[in-house]
Amino acid sequence: MAAGQPVAPDAVATSNPPGDEEGEADPDRGPLRRCIVTRDRLPPGRMIRFVVGPDRVLIPDLAARLPGRGIWLRPARDVLETARTRGAFARAAHGPVKLPPDLLPMLEDALLRRVADGLGLARRAGQVVFGFSKTREWITGGRAGLIVQAVDGSRDERSRILSGARGLPVLAVMTGERLGAAFGRDHVVHAALAPGALAERLLADGERYAGIAGLAAPMSLGQPGDGLKQAGA
Repeated sequence: MAAGQPVAPDAVATSNPPGDEEGEADPDRGPLRRCIVTRDRLPPGRMIRFVVGPDRVLIPDLAARLPGRGIWLRPARDVLETARTRGAFARAAHGPVKLPPDLLPMLEDALLRRVADGLGLARRAGQVVFGFSKTREWITGGRAGLIVQAVDGSRDERSRILSGARGLPVLAVMTGERLGAAFGRDHVVHAALAPGALAERLLADGERYAGIAGLAAPMSLGQPGDGLKQAGA
């Protein structure tokens, strides 16, 4: 892959990509992968997989489907920087590795596209609503599994709509304009997804983006009215 080539964002990470070792497993979380920098063990969908191409160029594999032995990294900006500057990728690959010069913005853009694509999938599946009133209805009616909010929305309004939403994860990594584009609107601040695989994928991708972008991770609400502390708050 040439430097700057878009990263394919079209699938959810698999539990055992081609060429990867099975790895350790957790009874509750299933197969785990080990970060080459921190040595943390996490589920594949909450990490970033890389492979080395035939030309020795490092390829981010967000969908975890490319053949070859995977190199796994915990999705955090400082972890990526450590791997980049201290030769961790080369050690894991047992040989020289060419790093794309725009690796960080490439990852940020691809992960944010995955978030937008996930919202589009949820919309087509009828598993998401947007707008203050509909989002609030889903929260109060117990139909919401994930709340998505624009990072540039009013803090007071964002907090107000979440009163009574105790225990729901909240993801805020996109502007209102970009969130609106995912729904074919000019601007959207609030959305709610039904519980299920699409919500889980969206949250995982949002967490990976927040980590790579150096933002705070998405949060689960504690006491109603606590306010927002997640990315962009």
